[in-house]
Amino acid sequence: MDCASFFCPVINVQHFLDILDEIAPLALAADWDNVGLLVGNPQSRVTSVLVALDPVLSLINEAQFLAAELIITHHPAIFHPLKRLRTDQPLGSFLAAALRAGVSVIGCHTNFDAACGGVSDTLAEALELMGVVPLAADQAVPECGLGRIGNLPKPLAVEEFLARLQVALPFPWLLEAGPRPATVVKVAVCGGSGSDLAETALAAGADVLLTSEIKHHTARWAEETGLWLLDGGHFATENPAMRGLQQQLAKRARQAGLDVQIHLARQKAPLRLVP
Repeated sequence: MDCASFFCPVINVQHFLDILDEIAPLALAADWDNVGLLVGNPQSRVTSVLVALDPVLSLINEAQFLAAELIITHHPAIFHPLKRLRTDQPLGSFLAAALRAGVSVIGCHTNFDAACGGVSDTLAEALELMGVVPLAADQAVPECGLGRIGNLPKPLAVEEFLARLQVALPFPWLLEAGPRPATVVKVAVCGGSGSDLAETALAAGADVLLTSEIKHHTARWAEETGLWLLDGGHFATENPAMRGLQQQLAKRARQAGLDVQIHLARQKAPLRLVP
């Protein structure tokens, strides 16, 4: 679709659904996920877009300030089937505000987790990993999938690796489980909740798995198996990819001749360290 090569009177939500399907195909989304257009009309006009990790009420205010008619979030605004819409509750309040403001909302979740150039690729690139491949490849699209694994440019002592990590991805905190290796060469990463990929990382020969929301039993398992686990928090391991999504959208919009502003939301982690 190239609006530069033929008459394209109105830029609408469908243009961005099509672009997103190129960046993060819907086919990559998990069966249990809920992605795509969740609020709004595909034919609604778009002159400005706001990209964010989380669908929260303040996002509607930011969208209105930026005159954005479309919000694209990583975490879906509607995840579980709705039996009621309570506007005195956070979800209902967000959806009602979006409808009142005429703002469409798209979810781009596990499809962007698995996509090339998605959430985990952002972590791998920040660490300058080489020979990167999916940790759990998608059966239909093997070059995509959940998590990434690759090698550092050179072996690092644990202290050197942690210093490099905090420069590349300045996490507000890091939790660890399992024994520290003598050196770190092969690194597995999974933005968001990647505890379930620990066994896959170990089988792939990873010295460490960087992810978030590591489960208690997985941490105990790591102690016994010898895999070093690092938990950097859900927000901190996923939010850096939102800038990448913004940049990819802006690039493809320019290539398609779409004159649209693509903004990145100013969101902070909901969890913080107690001083």
